[in-house]
Amino acid sequence: MTDTFKKGTRVTGADRENLAADLRKRYGDGESIRALAAATGRSYGFIHRILAESGVALRGRGGATRGRSRSAK
Repeated sequence: MTDTFKKGTRVTGADRENLAADLRKRYGDGESIRALAAATGRSYGFIHRILAESGVALRGRGGATRGRSRSAK
């Protein structure tokens, strides 16, 4: 499902369940929340909320951390 939903419109009922199922699958396949937001025309927060409501274990942000590097002891 690559349908776009106009930002600000309510997505309820069967449409929301179908969207949630599609987003769960795509997120599970490795797509980022930002990529899903761009593909659906919705905000990052909306996608995050739908995934959280669906019980998806969200991935960490990744990237560099702020602690001491492991090589510096």
